[in-house]
Amino acid sequence: MSPATAPSVDATAPAVSRAVRSARNGVAVVFALNGLAVATWFSRVPAAREALGLSAGQLGLLLLAVSAGSLLAMPTAGLVSQRLGAARTVRLSTAVVAVGLTGAGLATGLTHSPIAVALGLFAFGYGSGTCDVAMNVEGATVERRLGRTVMPRFHAAWSLGSVAGAGLGAGAARLDVPVAAHLAAVAVVVLGGTLLGARLFLPPAVAGADAPAQSNAARRRALLAAWREPRTLLVGLVVLVMAFTEGSANDWLAVAFVDGHDLSEAAGAAVFGVFVAGMTLGRTAGTVAIDRWGRVPVLIGTILLAAVGAALAILASSGPVAVAGVALWGIGASLGFPVGMSAAADEEEKAAVRVSVVAVIGYTAFLAGPPLLGLLGDRVGILHALLVVPLLLVPTLALVPVMREPRSSDRP
Repeated sequence: MSPATAPSVDATAPAVSRAVRSARNGVAVVFALNGLAVATWFSRVPAAREALGLSAGQLGLLLLAVSAGSLLAMPTAGLVSQRLGAARTVRLSTAVVAVGLTGAGLATGLTHSPIAVALGLFAFGYGSGTCDVAMNVEGATVERRLGRTVMPRFHAAWSLGSVAGAGLGAGAARLDVPVAAHLAAVAVVVLGGTLLGARLFLPPAVAGADAPAQSNAARRRALLAAWREPRTLLVGLVVLVMAFTEGSANDWLAVAFVDGHDLSEAAGAAVFGVFVAGMTLGRTAGTVAIDRWGRVPVLIGTILLAAVGAALAILASSGPVAVAGVALWGIGASLGFPVGMSAAADEEEKAAVRVSVVAVIGYTAFLAGPPLLGLLGDRVGILHALLVVPLLLVPTLALVPVMREPRSSDRP
């Protein structure tokens, strides 16, 4: 660098650093509030099932509406985020989340119409899926600007929001708070907080400082090319299994413990809270573990932990042992999704399209999981249907090496 250019770089560095630190806080807020919204709905699933009078199979089909909305949104969410910017995409998609959550609550509590609830859940899933890609793209950008691993901590913020949502859900169930009032109140909080958090995202000039401008046609070609990359597809497959491991607990854990372990609705919601608390702990400690030992050894250990924990939660005859298994299940499932997002974003100029591809593959688990587990639950009970989780985790260990960090010479 010549002496003439050095002062201008030094002069802008502090401003960029402040912007990155502010964006880190804003991304964490958005993640946490998204987790709050998702956990709020899932913590009231037993109450919704009771109000609507659904069997396990029918409930699985209803939950499919959330996943269908998410999966429909994700193929183009990366392109939308590139075109509108992450901040604007997050704001608009969270408005859709708030409308969908409120609509599902009102339909559950007032009309008792499964079709109306499904429409609200579809909107909820569509907004959440779009927001998911946009906030992960922004998180990956912030991670690169900071120069250290922080993505699992963003997902830990999501889990903290989930813990809060599960806790509020358990309290609302115990106090017989109507589902409609509960979901509408949370929707207002989530939307207001997200609008404030997104204001802290990186300005476009900073977020895209080293990315060349692309036409819409070039963005579409890049997205299609990402679908032909073997590593991206294998990363997506690992994320698919880990998303199923996490999502099956989100969808069914409270119901499974109510039906299979004879707990009350409030206790079932509290067990779901144990799961998301384990997720939070795993994601908080996982950053340190990955920096010390690398992605592959840590993921192998956590996948094994999730398999053992899920088996204990399902098969243990002792309540405390089953709850301890739920905690291990949460810790073990905690790192698959965030590490997959980081692996997809290893190469910055292709991060948005690769994150979108991996997210689409991963969210297929949320699409297929609820109805499949629900139909299986009609035959063997929903608790034993969850044995599919450890059976899928064990062979996934063979794919973990694709998540390995790039060599220093390969980094952009």
